[in-house]
Amino acid sequence: MSVTLALAGNPNSGKTTLFNSLTGLNQFVGNWPGVTVEKKEGALKDNKDVAIMDLPGVYSLSPYSLEEVVARNYLLDGRPDAILNIVDGTNIERNLYLTTQLLELGIPVVAAVNMIDLVDKKGDVLDVEKLSHQLGCDVVRVSALKGTGVREAAEKALEAARRAIAPSPAFAFSNGAERALSSVADLMRPKLGQEIPEARRRFFAVKLFEGDEKIAERVAVSDAAALAAVREKAERDFDDDAESVITNERYTCIAAIVRDCFHQKSDSKVSASDKIDRVVTNKWLAFPLFALVMFLIYYVSVTTVGAWSTDWANDGLFGGGWRFFGIGTADYQVAVEASTSGAPDPADFGLWIPGIPSLVSDGLRWAGVSGWLRGLIVDGIVGGLGAVLGFVPQMFVLFVFLAILEDCGYMARIAFIMDRIFRKFGLSGKSFIPILIGTGCGVPGLMASRAIENDRDRKMTLITTTFIPCGAKLPVIALIAGAIFAGEWWVAPSAYFAGIAAIISSGVLLKKTWLFSGEPAPFVMELPAYHLPTASGVLRSAVQRSWAFVKKAGTIILLSVVAVWFLSSFGFEDGKLTQVEDLGDGILAHIGRSIAWIFEPLGFGDWKAAVATITGLVAKENVVGTFGILYGFAEVAEDGAEIWGPLATSFTPLAAYSLLIFNLLCAPCFAAVGAIRREMNNWKWTLFAVGYQTSFAYFAALCVYQYGTLLTTGTFGTGAAVALALTVVFAFLLFRPQTGAFRSIRTAV
Repeated sequence: MSVTLALAGNPNSGKTTLFNSLTGLNQFVGNWPGVTVEKKEGALKDNKDVAIMDLPGVYSLSPYSLEEVVARNYLLDGRPDAILNIVDGTNIERNLYLTTQLLELGIPVVAAVNMIDLVDKKGDVLDVEKLSHQLGCDVVRVSALKGTGVREAAEKALEAARRAIAPSPAFAFSNGAERALSSVADLMRPKLGQEIPEARRRFFAVKLFEGDEKIAERVAVSDAAALAAVREKAERDFDDDAESVITNERYTCIAAIVRDCFHQKSDSKVSASDKIDRVVTNKWLAFPLFALVMFLIYYVSVTTVGAWSTDWANDGLFGGGWRFFGIGTADYQVAVEASTSGAPDPADFGLWIPGIPSLVSDGLRWAGVSGWLRGLIVDGIVGGLGAVLGFVPQMFVLFVFLAILEDCGYMARIAFIMDRIFRKFGLSGKSFIPILIGTGCGVPGLMASRAIENDRDRKMTLITTTFIPCGAKLPVIALIAGAIFAGEWWVAPSAYFAGIAAIISSGVLLKKTWLFSGEPAPFVMELPAYHLPTASGVLRSAVQRSWAFVKKAGTIILLSVVAVWFLSSFGFEDGKLTQVEDLGDGILAHIGRSIAWIFEPLGFGDWKAAVATITGLVAKENVVGTFGILYGFAEVAEDGAEIWGPLATSFTPLAAYSLLIFNLLCAPCFAAVGAIRREMNNWKWTLFAVGYQTSFAYFAALCVYQYGTLLTTGTFGTGAAVALALTVVFAFLLFRPQTGAFRSIRTAV
């Protein structure tokens, strides 16, 4: 018999860490039915019959956000066998607010007090037995980060699920509030023939008393006027609205529980987290430190460790293989110097382990596979996918660093830091949370925008989030940085900060239009205590993100590179579709030449660059895969060369950087556009977002190339004149006060 446990807790309570500890890699990620809130479920490590559902992090079961609606609906309709409630021991009073609501649902509950190691370290004392008695459910001491008490918490939850006895809350509100709730409970009656379980009567009574419309749709009352009278009397007696009455009653009960069970050490010493925050959130040091951190992350990911690992993959695994000359090195050098017909085969002078292209090509040739099919597999699939997958090591390094920042608590500080800056430009600090998430992948970043209550701010965040370089754009950055700039340290960080600049300038510009004018949404966020991340948690996060990229490469990118290979390898001769020897005669070349003029002012009017840019709209990684096919990556790699060589001869540094900027800032991949459409729920807004992003990218790339050309050659042509005119218009829109034409338009509308 299978058992389902639901993990419920506040954001930043350590719920995800506990979920990862309980399930290991037995996890499945998707979306809840009908909504785009992320759904995580998994199986218990040692017992595959136990399903664990990780609910969205919520502060209460009131339907104020989509996450709260999803969590509550699952608990009411999904009927898990038990709830494992994660309580942050360092913020126990606030976290118990959700606990008191969960205990009213009529579902077995076990409270796991997390971060207990930090509680003990501070010298505070939590009496678990007293807390269990006061709440009316089992309570377990847990440190999800260190693995302490995790197994015991799971066993307690399983035991509670098997007993199937719903707890009766041991706490009670004041006499006046309890009388009011009792009166409401007497007025409740089943709706649509559904019986109201006795264990849930209190939960429904509380919600009806609060005026919860969603619960009112589930439960009817025999006399609506009598319910209104009960609520009005209570509001007069307590001199407050009904919802605030319940909130105050809960916190009064919680305060009494905490006083009895939790003894805080009277120590005036400042905590280690506070000492660190004095530096990292300092008014003057915060942003420079953040810039330094991001610079180091991208420098290591793209230029040093990431570059070494990617070179190993591209040159060896997806290239010509690995050569070990050993004793024969000197003889090989002599043979090279003496040879008049090219370098001899290194395999004759030592050990040579062939790469995947060589193995696949030789195997297909041995099997007698036809030439066109061999070309599809070797040049199309292996060459295209190899050009993309070769950058997985770099992405893995980046994901490791991002996981460390998330796990140690610094990510929350970054959002706090950026709120100071963003509010000056019309954006809320909440807008930076989707941007931070978007550094891994734009789709979950876009989905995170729903946490922004203000509709105008949410739309503006959706329009600007994908300006930040995501993991899929990292191969493009690495390709340009390596091929054109010989791995210069500044290229990758400049791409990241170009995205930040695009977001900030767009926020200023859009906020001054009538579509987005208004005060930014208030920003409130809890800053969790700093702690050392665990190696297992960091590696698990990096592996999951990297694997998601590999799966994407195996589906969307695979189809794309096959299509690119076919369109580039076949053309029409005498009205017939035939395979061409020169890629310049293929269908794709004709398509590329027909649109290349659009990119001529940006410096990359070559048809290959135009085609790579267009295929990048399907998936940004396709830019690299397309170049791999169009420059014959697989065949070149077999001879030991790299794609960087032919690419470097095709572009000047200015043109290459312009190409990089355009591909980083233009419309995102199809998956991200779909996410924008789901979040906007309007095709017009979606088209506006895509149109704005592409226009902004074109303007930025135009300025990079034209101004760069002007500074390096002194040439001032038509392109430079257009760039200058657009810059003047952009500067006017950016720095003008929020009055004038747009306000007049708003009044007229």
